[in-house]
Amino acid sequence: MPKAEFDLIVFDWDGTLMDSTPTITRCIQAACRDLDLPVPADEVASYVIGLGLRDALQTAAPTLDPSHYPRLSERYRFHYLLSGNETVLFPGVREMLAELRERGRFLAVATGKSRVGLNRALEAVGLLGAFDATRCADETFSKPHPAMLQEIGRELGQDLSRTVMIGDTTHDLQMAANAGAAGVAVAYGGAHSLEALRALGPSYCAQSVDELRAWLLERV
Repeated sequence: MPKAEFDLIVFDWDGTLMDSTPTITRCIQAACRDLDLPVPADEVASYVIGLGLRDALQTAAPTLDPSHYPRLSERYRFHYLLSGNETVLFPGVREMLAELRERGRFLAVATGKSRVGLNRALEAVGLLGAFDATRCADETFSKPHPAMLQEIGRELGQDLSRTVMIGDTTHDLQMAANAGAAGVAVAYGGAHSLEALRALGPSYCAQSVDELRAWLLERV
């Protein structure tokens, strides 16, 4: 058996484990429409996925006075909650997590979602106890700042040089690089283009959950 490379595996949530990119994009656009703001194109609305709320709003609605961010945030949450059960785990995610757990590796989530939003999503898909640690954008610095990974590493007593961050955006890959962790891109999430992801030199770029699972299992 080759020597394991990673002890800690950190996943982004939206677009990496959960198939939610199209829904989030539509909800951002609907919230802007509610406030009579210019509606961002799909590529702009999806680009902000993974960022903290304030950073995301600044990009998606650059003409909006910051004092009105709470209104835009409320309209986004309204539309997202209306979407109900539209968002589901990508096929194979549950099985992949179970296999990684069987290998005795630490599993974590670093996400741009709020704590309330992540807990709601974890409960909805039955994964509340699946991760050893989680960090959300309303608890620390937003991606691509390395704080999420640094805090997870400290909490679990893990070396970031033996940590891999997996995500579907350049924000995830930049955070990994800033923290001194390996970065793996997933191209099936759809938030950022394959070209943009590859430009950051990830250790691997998975085209499917099956590809990601196979790559990880060879290294843990």
